[in-house]
Amino acid sequence: MKIIIRIYICFLGIILLSGCKDLFEYHPYDVHVKGETGINEKNSRKIKDACLGKDTIRFVFTGDTQGWYDDTKDFVKAINNRNDIDFIIHGGDLSDYGLTNEFIWMRDILGKLKVPYVALIGNHDCIGSGKDTYLKIYGERNFTFTAGNLKFICLDTNALEYDYSNPVPDFNFIEEQLGNEQELDMKTYFVMHARPYSEQFNNNVARVFQLYINTFPNIQFCMNAHEHQVQIADLYGDGILYYQCANIEKRNYFLFTIKPDGYNYELVEF
Repeated sequence: MKIIIRIYICFLGIILLSGCKDLFEYHPYDVHVKGETGINEKNSRKIKDACLGKDTIRFVFTGDTQGWYDDTKDFVKAINNRNDIDFIIHGGDLSDYGLTNEFIWMRDILGKLKVPYVALIGNHDCIGSGKDTYLKIYGERNFTFTAGNLKFICLDTNALEYDYSNPVPDFNFIEEQLGNEQELDMKTYFVMHARPYSEQFNNNVARVFQLYINTFPNIQFCMNAHEHQVQIADLYGDGILYYQCANIEKRNYFLFTIKPDGYNYELVEF
């Protein structure tokens, strides 16, 4: 009789656990993602469609929202209160420790934006299985998108997180972007999380990286996040500016307005 009771209790326990499996987090790095995935590809299409034929394009550049959920919510509210922004670029570090839930929480906050956004991978996003979670929710670590006659080349530059065992930055990917003759008249912008000469970048190839950038027709400027402070610098003295945004806790963002005859920018506080 005791054996039967024990078997019954075990059987009941199995049923209860299997019925409530979604209530338990098996591991903080389990890459168990529910909800929206493939965000960058989907939003890239939205950006392309929304900007088709436009000669003036306005976009926001921000980054390093890692853990600052309330500030990010305020950022979303501030953007949604405007009606003059075409899209947003997030420069990476969506998470702090690469935890699956961190990505999900931040995705759900940014998902309330009324305009499409794309997000790069940051060095904090590479911790643990963060790379896999980023891949699932956002997509490839290197990607491009277009807005009107603007082309944005978004790169994973977090070489230190791969112990230099991966091609970071990926020069093959960069070369592939040169091969499209239909895009020769497009203005080009490079976006990355960590810029050259930061501790994350593979500085053995920092000068080679800039040589590659200079081969692109109509190169305009570069953007990066990572260092949690606003800075605008001509790193190589070649006229190509690097615009570095602050972390979201500083409660400001870059607003770029691209016109046929040039561009301007504002640092907007919220």
